[in-house]
Amino acid sequence: MKITVTGETPNDLVAIDQLLTAAFLEAPHSNQCEHHIVRRLREAGDLSFALVARDGDKVVGYAAVSPVAVADEPNWYRLGPVAVIPNYQYQGIGSQLMREALMRMRDIGAAGCVVQGEPEYYKRFGFKAEAGLQLTHLPQEHFMALAFDGRMPSGQVSFADAFMVAANSEI
Repeated sequence: MKITVTGETPNDLVAIDQLLTAAFLEAPHSNQCEHHIVRRLREAGDLSFALVARDGDKVVGYAAVSPVAVADEPNWYRLGPVAVIPNYQYQGIGSQLMREALMRMRDIGAAGCVVQGEPEYYKRFGFKAEAGLQLTHLPQEHFMALAFDGRMPSGQVSFADAFMVAANSEI
């Protein structure tokens, strides 16, 4: 298996929807709306970039990057959702997507990145919970940040409207 990571293309969109649905189907922290979130980010022009991991022609992993508002600090981004199709998980594909996404954010001049998810996973990439950053409706330990320039801002963090999708909403 040789995994390559590239930017998403219009031909990948159906496979990305299917991947996100499958990857989060039984995730306890998910409301199974990740594919809707990504679609809404794209439609609103709020997807800074997205990466796909491929095994040959098959899309097996995905990572989305979108801008966030962090107090008055410019150039902050959110990484997520990040997902790998279930039968490809635990093979380093998610880590490969993470490293590529972080590198590309640095390349475009990002000041930092926030994620929400499992602390043990994201700590491996340098993320940590920051008491000075607030995000409502999420346990503090599941909201983490990484400052690329070493300066951690403080204040309220706001995501794109696409993240306000609820599991039972009409989508």
